[in-house]
Amino acid sequence: IAHRLSTIRNSEKIAVVVHGRVSEEGTHDDLIQKDGTYSKLIMAQQRMADTKQSEGQ
Repeated sequence: IAHRLSTIRNSEKIAVVVHGRVSEEGTHDDLIQKDGTYSKLIMAQQRMADTKQSEGQ
């Protein structure tokens, strides 16, 4: 279980669990290409980091 997705980026297999069920699984690159839940979470986390950086936090 990870809240910071960057910590699992290099894992051999990542499983995305939604409502108690595995909705996606694969490597980071596989899941980014699928453009599903994992990809959307990665993009949201990146936007948040970019916003904090631009605000000087």
